[in-house]
Amino acid sequence: MTGRLLWLSPWMRPLARVYCEGLRERGWEVVLVTSDQHPESDGARPRPYEWVLDPRPKTPSTWPQYATALRRARGFAADVVVTELVRDPRWIALAGRAPRVRLVHDDRPHGADEHLPGWERALFGRWGRSAAATLAFSEYVADAIGADAHVPLTSDLDPARVPALVPAEDRRDFVAVGRLNTYKNLDVTLAAWDRHVSGPGWRGDELVLIGDGDGPADLAPHVRWERGPYSYADVLGPMSAAKGSIAHYRRATQSGVQVLAMQLGVTPIVSLEGALPEFQPMGEPGIPADDVAGLARALDDLADPAAAARRGAAAREHYLANYAVDVSAGRLDALLRGVIDARGRSTAR
Repeated sequence: MTGRLLWLSPWMRPLARVYCEGLRERGWEVVLVTSDQHPESDGARPRPYEWVLDPRPKTPSTWPQYATALRRARGFAADVVVTELVRDPRWIALAGRAPRVRLVHDDRPHGADEHLPGWERALFGRWGRSAAATLAFSEYVADAIGADAHVPLTSDLDPARVPALVPAEDRRDFVAVGRLNTYKNLDVTLAAWDRHVSGPGWRGDELVLIGDGDGPADLAPHVRWERGPYSYADVLGPMSAAKGSIAHYRRATQSGVQVLAMQLGVTPIVSLEGALPEFQPMGEPGIPADDVAGLARALDDLADPAAAARRGAAAREHYLANYAVDVSAGRLDALLRGVIDARGRSTAR
């Protein structure tokens, strides 16, 4: 059985693309309604199945393109709709009357900047509760919000862009990538790095911080911060050659950086928060968020390039077996077909 899927994802375009293309390979006819908000959006180069809108309802110039999209959505007549982080009230109408599946990434805001206005929480809260099914991307979030099921979180990096595994002799440095805000626990990471550099386990590596953040202006020796927005073209080289990727967060649900590291064949070093330990390869446990000594020991162990290459290869195998798009989209495919079947049985009665 094939079906028509309308996917509404204004902010997570690269991740939605990976899932949509995985579902297209399984016979789905897919339309992804999205925006150019994500830095990996490709701007004016939409893929054949994408409709690119501007999700700012207070901007008058966005209304004609919305009206066109609404007519097209009615004509598409989706069998099922997936919604993901929708905040434009107009997009509620795009979903129409088809059964709707809500994808939830986080069980709670990470910080004050992620709290939504009260009217948004009320409006989209009611809309979310009326979904035919709610899915999360980890067991942790599914349990926290009472979701119907969870789908393994795949990486938003197109599998075709994944480089070959980097050999031991070319492994160097440790990386911390993303928006390095307060909840990312950067103070503990820097303290552990200082202990690592001061001890016998250091092999001359740098800690490379990539992205925006709230860290100190004056950095210790052997720490380099590449501040500002970044693209995958900027990060794939240093990250795939790293000895380890640090995602030792103080508050987390799950981490796209964690699955990206595994996809690239790099060992993620994580805290015990949220779903981070749930995603880890066998033998790579989480570390308590305030355990500076434990984090430093983890850096010492991975500083050996042979160990970094061996454990990185195991991390990639773990990713391919549990989080690759073939696995995750396959699980989502079955859940979406179940929603359509349930709708059909309900209509038949």
